[in-house]
Amino acid sequence: MARSEHPDSVAGRIVTGTTIGIGALVGTAAIAAGVITVIFARTVVTPPSKRTEDLRILAYDDTTITLSATIDSMTPGRYSLWFERDAGHARVGEIVSYSDSSVTRELLGVEFGDLATARRARLSGWFYLGPSELGFPFDDVTVETELGPAPAWLLPAASPSKRWVIGVHGRGVTRHEALRAVPVFREAGYTSLLVSYRNDGEAPRSPDHRYALGDTEWEDIEAAMAFAVENGAEQLVLMGWSMGGATVLQALTRSSLRDRVVGVVLESPVVDWVTALHYQGVARRLPRLVRLAVFGLLTRGWAGRLTGQAQPIDLNRLDFVTRATELHTPILLLHSDDDGYVPSTASHALAMARPDIVTFEQFTTARHTRLWNYDAERWNAVISRWLAGLR
Repeated sequence: MARSEHPDSVAGRIVTGTTIGIGALVGTAAIAAGVITVIFARTVVTPPSKRTEDLRILAYDDTTITLSATIDSMTPGRYSLWFERDAGHARVGEIVSYSDSSVTRELLGVEFGDLATARRARLSGWFYLGPSELGFPFDDVTVETELGPAPAWLLPAASPSKRWVIGVHGRGVTRHEALRAVPVFREAGYTSLLVSYRNDGEAPRSPDHRYALGDTEWEDIEAAMAFAVENGAEQLVLMGWSMGGATVLQALTRSSLRDRVVGVVLESPVVDWVTALHYQGVARRLPRLVRLAVFGLLTRGWAGRLTGQAQPIDLNRLDFVTRATELHTPILLLHSDDDGYVPSTASHALAMARPDIVTFEQFTTARHTRLWNYDAERWNAVISRWLAGLR
């Protein structure tokens, strides 16, 4: 008869096996979390090579187009519609009708591409394809940066002016984003300089080809400020969208030409990157520990081997809620509580911290960097009033 095994021995093996199993699971989870952390950190600092076409084109005719229903496609206003992987471009207007799964909007025109063969598309707040569409005189100019010549558009004021505005676009787009601001500034007597900066696909690349979230891009804006001053500007207004807002704030506080800046306009800005990145991480359902680990990778020199950064990013230096007392220039801050990408919480906090210099225009419904698209009349009126106050 076989001898029965002692219960303690069986229990010991069960405990040991269970411990090994749990250890393996914990190890696997840790590895997975590490991989996710690196991927997210690299995504933050890597310029996008392509855009996601998140809409389906369901039908169209000469005056309307029907798209799948999403938060963006259901938001009122005027937008660009890119399709065929950006080989096609159309403009869409207000909503005509909608259902649970689709929305029909005005089709304002097709500039290029064939909608008949297109199946997917994406909406963009970038509405104008170039400065010629505005109907104002303009020049293609070059701003000399430390990395090389960066192309820019110069749109002179209607009459000679020593007041210039420098338009700074956001992450993943180009200077076209700033075209919408030219008419209101021109009406107020400003010359507009719409610039490119490192790694945006037009200006020279940095050696690492990575964003620094404004921590180095501001140097290209300082070069644009110098260009403006050399060409007769005495008073500068800096305007930035999204990451361009973070870049403008760095130029405002770090440039040797900051005394020339008489005002700043921020649209859907990143006032504090920690808040913005936490928001993005939550949207991706990343645990808090992973989000905190991302901050560690972005701010540590050794982590450049993982993220591709040549230099770490100083997130504390990019936090203008904490640094609010260091600001002394009038600021017009426009942000939508329904931004969907960069939360407006930091903008609210900055406005509360510095009501003496910050004029906060709170929008709702409008999406990220699309306040003009949603309500151009209000957007223009707010900027016009604020500029009048500067004078």
